[in-house]
Amino acid sequence: MSATPAWPPKSAPRLFVEPRLSEGLRLPIEGQQAHYLGKVMRVGAGDAVILCDDATGEWVARVAEAGKREVVVEVERQSRLREDVPDFWLCAALLKKPNFDLVLEKATELGVAKVVPVVTRRCVADKLNPERARTIMVEAAEQCARTALPALGEVSKLEALLRDWPVERKLFFADENGGMQAAAAFSLHGREPAALLVGPEGGFDEAERAAIRAHASAVAIALGPRILRGETASIAGVALWMGLQGDWFG
Repeated sequence: MSATPAWPPKSAPRLFVEPRLSEGLRLPIEGQQAHYLGKVMRVGAGDAVILCDDATGEWVARVAEAGKREVVVEVERQSRLREDVPDFWLCAALLKKPNFDLVLEKATELGVAKVVPVVTRRCVADKLNPERARTIMVEAAEQCARTALPALGEVSKLEALLRDWPVERKLFFADENGGMQAAAAFSLHGREPAALLVGPEGGFDEAERAAIRAHASAVAIALGPRILRGETASIAGVALWMGLQGDWFG
C-alpha cells in the first residue's frame, strides 16, 4: 500500500503577498505572480501554493481557479509563524548593478533584518531602483523559505549615515587596513543591536575611514588576510555574524 503523499508537497510554489492572510481568505493573484503560477509552475485547481504576508507568517493555500490572467487561491491553514529575525543590518556601499544585486540576494538568504545602501566617494553608482531591489529580495526570500522580508533603507550618503546613526547600535566597520579580528569582535558585542558597514570597489578614502573610526559606535574589524571585493566582504561578514550570533543553530 503506497504512502499518502505529503501535503503540501515540497515542490509547491511560494509567494509573498500584500494582504494579511487568514484562514478561509479567498485571494486573487494577478500580474507577474499569476504568470509565474500559471505559465511557469503550471498550477491547476486543487494544487498547493505557499503564501507569506511578512506579518503573520506562512500559510498553505489551495488553487480554486487557474485562469490565463488570474489565479484564485483559498487559504486553508497557517503552517509557520513569522520568523524571529536577528537584529542585524547590512550597510553596503553601492556597487555595479550585478554585484549589488548579488549582495541584496545573499543578504536576504542569510537572514539580515535590514539592508541600507550607502554612497561613498569612490562608489561607481549613487542611485538604486527600490522596486527592482525589493523584487530581488522578495524572490530570494521565496527561494530560501524565509517568512520575513528584510527592510530596505533609503540610499544614504556616508556622512548622513554616521550623523544619524543610533548610538545603541554597534557599527562593525570592515576596514581593509585592519582591525579587531571579526569573529572576536562579533562574539564580544554579539548581544547588542548591530550592523556591518562595507565599502565600494575602490574602498573608503582616508577621510572617510577616519570619520568612521572616530564614531562612538564603530568597531573596525578585519575579515581575514586578503582584500575582499565589496560583494564578497558583505556576504562573508554577514555569514560570519549569523554563524556566531544569528539564527543558524536554533
